[in-house]
Amino acid sequence: MGELSAVRGESLLRMQTITKEFPGVRALDKVSFDVAPGEIHALVGENGAGKSTLMNVLSGIYPHGTYEGDIVYDGEVCRFGNIRDSEKKGIVIIHQELALVPYMTIAENMFLGNERGHVVKIDWDETNSKAAEYMRMVGLNESPQMLIKDIGVGKQQLVEIAKALAKNVRLLILDEPTAALNEEDSKNLLEMLLRFKKEGMTSIIISHKLNEVEQIADSITVLRDGATIETLFKETGNITEERIIKGMVGREINDRFPKRESHIGEVTLEVKNWTAHHPLYRERKVCDGVNLTLRRGEVVGISGLMGAGRTELAMSIFGRSYGTDISGELLINDEPVIFKKPRDAIDRGLAYVTEDRKGDGLILSNTLRINTTLANLARTSLFGLVLDKDREIHFAEEYKTRFGVKAASVEQNAENLSGGNQQKLLLSKWMFTEPEILILDEPTRGIDVGAKYEIYNIINELVADGKSVLFISSDMPELIGMCDRIYVMNEGRMVDECINSEETRQGLPERIMTAILRSSKGA
Repeated sequence: MGELSAVRGESLLRMQTITKEFPGVRALDKVSFDVAPGEIHALVGENGAGKSTLMNVLSGIYPHGTYEGDIVYDGEVCRFGNIRDSEKKGIVIIHQELALVPYMTIAENMFLGNERGHVVKIDWDETNSKAAEYMRMVGLNESPQMLIKDIGVGKQQLVEIAKALAKNVRLLILDEPTAALNEEDSKNLLEMLLRFKKEGMTSIIISHKLNEVEQIADSITVLRDGATIETLFKETGNITEERIIKGMVGREINDRFPKRESHIGEVTLEVKNWTAHHPLYRERKVCDGVNLTLRRGEVVGISGLMGAGRTELAMSIFGRSYGTDISGELLINDEPVIFKKPRDAIDRGLAYVTEDRKGDGLILSNTLRINTTLANLARTSLFGLVLDKDREIHFAEEYKTRFGVKAASVEQNAENLSGGNQQKLLLSKWMFTEPEILILDEPTRGIDVGAKYEIYNIINELVADGKSVLFISSDMPELIGMCDRIYVMNEGRMVDECINSEETRQGLPERIMTAILRSSKGA
């Protein structure tokens, strides 16, 4: 990667007055920023601020001619027609949704479109040996012939970085690289970026995790509503979380978690001795004798490390949508229920907001109108037989306004919304089913601080209206800031239950981690 000097004033990349428009929307409005060679430059802003759009312009995904302004890279004005043109210059982008093929090997994925060998024949020996070489550089010790589906998300992220190294990357762009990673994998990834920086690589990182940005970035450009607000530099000491947030949202957020008064009522959901097995490896229990209760007007959190079984528990409760050989009891309003499919759960007032809004939550190629009403078509049909489009539009408009979804109209496709607005659309879809019990699985993952605050307000409004919320999150401050009680889950079992009050709050992080560590097998 060669030694490069990161002298302020010289630029490896300069994006000058970039303007990009979509039908009815100006996504970028004369955005300009510079990246010095050998530095880590962060782009921050609310969802919809234009960060990903700007990087898609840089990488050629939005080709020259579809935007205004100039890209000056290594002293040369570049007019990229596609992503291959930018990669030839050593500019490689890694998207938040990893572009890996699950049933291909690590080596095959690394050189897909960049094959080793001849025109008519791939050299598999070279493919595997080169893959192993780049894998060692990122600390990945698996076999190059292992299938992508058989490694975790953290290791898949490393495969993407090794893939970039194989393309002789000089400028690495990472879009929310730690959004789906646990704390340990996130730490390792950030340390790797710092190591690459010492070796001369330049990086641009998009992230909503401001503590990570503060930790590794040499400079930070803040975008808001498609425009550059300011660029902050570590060397001048003006990078603070408060200043970044104010630049992002245009105001100060003094309290990240809106206050509410708890008015907790009777038990609405009770889970007794709930056990579920893995759908493929049936000897493995993903939930093991779980017990929990949820009351009206209450937010109950579930904390735990990645793989603890939290999502598996939620999905197995929600109409057995995950798992096999499920046993135990479910009671709603003190009445035993048996859900054989998700529709049974929906009909009894239960809703599950998935952690994977793009894969399982929304149909991205469909409109807000269709997505909003999809889970409860009976409300928009005539006699349960024929869909009434006028009624669909009416309800979609109502819920768009109620949940603050920013879109040109209800006929806009979900794929054109920012992450935060997709999340609010997903919430509106499930609230359209008129549930009494709402299971939220990582509802603020990958969205900005302003959108998070709006979703927290929605949760507070729901419980104030007598709804019950089960809140799964990997963000401990979020759980402590929002929940009345917190269950701790580890290796498929509930290992602790914590009351969240003024008296207990300060000691909760330590108590939660202690419960996890002491309950781990072999600990």
